[in-house]
Amino acid sequence: MKKEENKITKKMMIAEVLDMYPELGEVLIEEYGFGCVSCAGASFETLEEGAMVHGMGEEDIEVMIENLNELAENMAKI
Repeated sequence: MKKEENKITKKMMIAEVLDMYPELGEVLIEEYGFGCVSCAGASFETLEEGAMVHGMGEEDIEVMIENLNELAENMAKI
């Protein structure tokens, strides 16, 4: 797969991200307060929507996406 195909975007469903990178569930919970990673909301809520529900603004969301992609890239190297 090409690197771009695995890039995390704010429009991805939370469940989709967790399917690709299950290890990020802990990061979403601990670093960003996403309790929804294990509930039904993860299947129909995007990262952006989840972040907004948890009080994050656009700039914070962009930083989160950058951080998640960096972590995912590092996991792929292991």
